[in-house]
Amino acid sequence: MTTDLILLAETIHTLDGGPAPIQAVAVRDGLVAAVGSRADAAGWRGPATQVLDLGAATLTPGLVDCHIHPVFGLELTAGCDLSGAGSLAEVRALLRAQASGADGWLRAWGLDPNVFGTAAVHRNAIDDAVGGRPALVRLFDGHCALASAKALELAGITGPRAFDQTAEVVCDDGGVPTGLLLEAAAIELVQRVMPKEPLADRKGRLAALLARFAAAGLTGGHVMDLSDGSLELYQALEDDGALPLRLRCAPWCMPGSGEAEWERLAQQTRLAGRRWSVDAIKLFVDGTIDNGTAWLHRPDAYGASTSAFWPRPAEYTAAVHYFAARGIPTATHAIGDAGVAHVLDALESLPAGSGTAVHRIEHIETVPDALVERFKRLGVAASMQPTHCTHYSRADHSDNWSTRLGTERANRAWRGRDLRDAGVVLGLGSDWPIAPFEPLPILADAQLRRRSGHPDQAPIAPGQALTALQGYTSHAARAAGQWDVSGSITVGMRADFTVFELDPLTAAPDELAASAVLGTFVDGKIQSMLDRVG
Repeated sequence: MTTDLILLAETIHTLDGGPAPIQAVAVRDGLVAAVGSRADAAGWRGPATQVLDLGAATLTPGLVDCHIHPVFGLELTAGCDLSGAGSLAEVRALLRAQASGADGWLRAWGLDPNVFGTAAVHRNAIDDAVGGRPALVRLFDGHCALASAKALELAGITGPRAFDQTAEVVCDDGGVPTGLLLEAAAIELVQRVMPKEPLADRKGRLAALLARFAAAGLTGGHVMDLSDGSLELYQALEDDGALPLRLRCAPWCMPGSGEAEWERLAQQTRLAGRRWSVDAIKLFVDGTIDNGTAWLHRPDAYGASTSAFWPRPAEYTAAVHYFAARGIPTATHAIGDAGVAHVLDALESLPAGSGTAVHRIEHIETVPDALVERFKRLGVAASMQPTHCTHYSRADHSDNWSTRLGTERANRAWRGRDLRDAGVVLGLGSDWPIAPFEPLPILADAQLRRRSGHPDQAPIAPGQALTALQGYTSHAARAAGQWDVSGSITVGMRADFTVFELDPLTAAPDELAASAVLGTFVDGKIQSMLDRVG
């Protein structure tokens, strides 16, 4: 057997359930051609075979982030980064510094609502800091934004608006907008009047972002949107040889759409390049707990989070039926218990013969025992983000998310371990830019149930701790319906690999989070590699 590439490593986790230990992998034509011992590898070598000895490193199937927003994230992360600001004073100082640097629109992102304490989120907190400029500040959850007085004026927002989806221009008792905009339709009112970034600039920023994804260990991502210009950007990067990971996209199906729009979306699922494809449809059944737009069986502490994102939930169910009947996978954003229950109801109501497409639910932040069991019974995949828990909630329930839910529901936080133990397919990811994309700290946080590198923090629902490598590999493949081509190091599978400095299955989580990714391979080709390897 002649091969293109042989990789040797002290530890290789194939994640295919086969015998161990394996210390050699051969690649031919972008696929795994053989696995075995170092002695076996001697028989795989031909005159043109490249041999790369990774020494004491650990090789695994390539890491896949099950929930990212690369192009949409370019918009969300434009301007001043507020994600590290722990107080309103820090937020205002950062905005003031940004406002002093240039004229025109001010953008900021990553604002944590916890900085407002028990006070309502209001533009009065930022208007003087931005110096009267038009400003749009994205809150960390990506589902709401705070607009300055000047931004509201330029957008012509003077009072409440009606939308097809459950969105809101929040107003005070006198009907005057507070600046808080809930959900996409409300935010778009301001976005329409903001200047657009030139395509060449977006392409450059996207190329740099995806290179950082690869350097962090990612070989693929499930892109939960298809923002304007996405396909053109992905194809342009691929044409330039600058697409270092596989991207599986899912365009949004929104309330107010009907069968004509659904057919257009269905047609998009036939589009693909070499490393990008449109394979699924993304839907939303609720918003977020932090801004009061989740769908809960009981209201939150402020009387909010009582409604579906689709004002007529039966239309959501009809959309799911439409795509399922055509064999198209769906992924639905559902955070609250009522939202998750409705998605499960919709999937359970699919008629026999609806196909074998994998349907999944994204986020699943608080659910009771009965819903955990239904995932397994219905064969529905789960997709969760460990750092949503560890970055934005606290063990003592003093954070905004927990305060809104109350103790009982906050104790049901991000039940990844229970879902995994129930035999549910559980893909994991970051939801970048809502949380950082680097996978090693996410793997660590899933085990620790606190932020890695912060041993002083108490774990949040520690009984939900789990080893997370499968969520980025074998379960990521299952959640995408791609177990037959990826997710393990098995003969015939794609030769996508991640190389770790430390073994992700045995290293102490805090040490793993601080360690290095040594390289990534896609189709057996190096996409990123530290100089000290080989």
